[in-house]
Amino acid sequence: MVDRKKSDKLKRLVAVQRHMERMAESDLAVTAQRLEENAQSMNTVMEAIGSLQPLHRLFAQNYAERFDRLSNTDKQLNGLQQVQEMKLLRERTKADRLQENMLEARNAEDREGDDEAIYDLIDLRFSTPASSKLQK
Repeated sequence: MVDRKKSDKLKRLVAVQRHMERMAESDLAVTAQRLEENAQSMNTVMEAIGSLQPLHRLFAQNYAERFDRLSNTDKQLNGLQQVQEMKLLRERTKADRLQENMLEARNAEDREGDDEAIYDLIDLRFSTPASSKLQK
């Protein structure tokens, strides 16, 4: 099995977590769009209710019911938006923490590599050659 470094594993996790963050952003954008469309529908219904045209007065009760349904939808979408904002924040925080851990792991691996290089140099400098061991 391939021995992977901790930083490489964390890098993969960061990529996955960033993807999760983008998915949460996309969901939030769709909800915001639905909220905007709902608000436009509410404005249209309010204009129809306030209209002085005889045709609109005939459907005033229907418009009032429609506005009530749109108001309920607006409340639901606002609640959904708040939940999605919290989810986005949570996903972003996870990704940021994983990225910090990845950078720390990479720094530790680099430090370990540098330490090993220094130990190798010290060993080369102070080691006795094999031929001197044979002379004793």
